[in-house]
Amino acid sequence: MIRVAAILISSKIQSGQSHDENRKPLERILTNHQLTLLSYDVLADDRQAISRRLVTLCETTAPHIILTLGGTGVRPTDWAPEATRDVIEKEIPGIGEAMRAESLKKVRTAMLSRGTAGIRGTTLILNLPGSVKGMQENLDMVLPLLEHMVGKMGNVATQ
Repeated sequence: MIRVAAILISSKIQSGQSHDENRKPLERILTNHQLTLLSYDVLADDRQAISRRLVTLCETTAPHIILTLGGTGVRPTDWAPEATRDVIEKEIPGIGEAMRAESLKKVRTAMLSRGTAGIRGTTLILNLPGSVKGMQENLDMVLPLLEHMVGKMGNVATQ
């Protein structure tokens, strides 16, 4: 069973100024694909805090995959890709490129997404958009490859 940790990145949600719309759809998607959600955190838009949490999750919870939700755009507060690059050992830029290419078929603003993916130890870290629709569409695109990727990283036997 593939273990997943998720980090929603939003100062507004973290401070209670806005409501989290992502958790339930994410839980539903993961359950439908027989993935286990180990933890779900909400963090403010802070590069160092995001980096620290990614490292802590990798070292303590050891999920196969960490999904970040939000912080991939062009606002001054969007730091998810940079925080991810701060902690990964290997970047997998093709994942971000593929998600953008697929999303661009549906919405022009997809070209503004800067999400990436990479590996720290035996954990895949994947940046997803913060909108529910963007998160769902991007996750739907990469889910068929997750078990294969995790298996290649030495975490789970592939079929």
